[in-house]
Amino acid sequence: MSSLPKVSFLIPTLNAAGILETCLKSIQKQDYPRDRMEIILADGGSSDGTRALAARYGATVLDNPRRGYDSGKCVALAGATGEFVVFVDADNEITHPDFISRAVSAMQKHPEALGLESYYLASPKMTSICVYLSQLLHISDPVAWMMSVNPQLVDTSADGVERWTFPDGRLAFPMGANGFVFRRADLAHLTANDLFEDCTVVVELAKQGRAQWLRLTGRGVHHYVVGGWWDFVRKRRRQTFHFLAQRDQKKVSWTQFRPTVPGWLACVYCASVIGPVYHSLRGLLRTGNPAWLWHPVVSLSSVMGISWGVLTYFTQGHNQNAEAALQPKQRLK
Repeated sequence: MSSLPKVSFLIPTLNAAGILETCLKSIQKQDYPRDRMEIILADGGSSDGTRALAARYGATVLDNPRRGYDSGKCVALAGATGEFVVFVDADNEITHPDFISRAVSAMQKHPEALGLESYYLASPKMTSICVYLSQLLHISDPVAWMMSVNPQLVDTSADGVERWTFPDGRLAFPMGANGFVFRRADLAHLTANDLFEDCTVVVELAKQGRAQWLRLTGRGVHHYVVGGWWDFVRKRRRQTFHFLAQRDQKKVSWTQFRPTVPGWLACVYCASVIGPVYHSLRGLLRTGNPAWLWHPVVSLSSVMGISWGVLTYFTQGHNQNAEAALQPKQRLK
């Protein structure tokens, strides 16, 4: 057992006490040896008991002076000592106790893979809008869903390890968070002071020739991305603010690598009502899942949240604490 590689779970937090314990319990339930796992929590100055809760589960708590969730990922990464790192947000719950052991085994067998992506699976604790965003869309936003290319399945091995790749070299498929497993050596160029964008890291690895990634059939995380409609609108505002800040500073984003449609057209689609109603009915007929009925409402709401985020960025973008202030307080209902 001592020869198994060490795994670091990296969790950025800000006032996440209402949802964090579910995440920590799911890490604690992993069948991987305890002495080969570590939890690194980068906290942006929580005042709700987040830090004390994390300490009870044996996490190392680091200060994230920039306070934002995404900046916290680099802070946590800088403190990690594992060969593999798993980016988990406070609103994630790992679905199965064997996830990490199987993920590590798969990554060792496939050194060509850039990482391992989690499936986002539904949970009885989710609201219907959360099921729609996490399990049905997977990307958690209909605008990004319209822009994203459909990845291609290369093959599935007998042990349930799937290999996926980008279609025709088009890299516009956002991933890299919510249970995503990387090799720490692939991220060694990042420091605690760097900007971090999950999707950009994946694009960089793909451009270096690592254009395949792994998934485990039926394994991943429950992603409690929102509790309700208003949570979604506010998250769209914050994520749009973050997207614009990253784009202005790093000059690159996944949306530049041949998306299915340009961003403006995806927004027109989401505001059109007709297109979303069509996809809602098609999804309902194909899967029988009534959560697809959220699609027209959330599509229009996404445009609202994005517009609000753009306005907020142009009025508050100079304030480095603005993004942290936009993060809704999460609670598992």
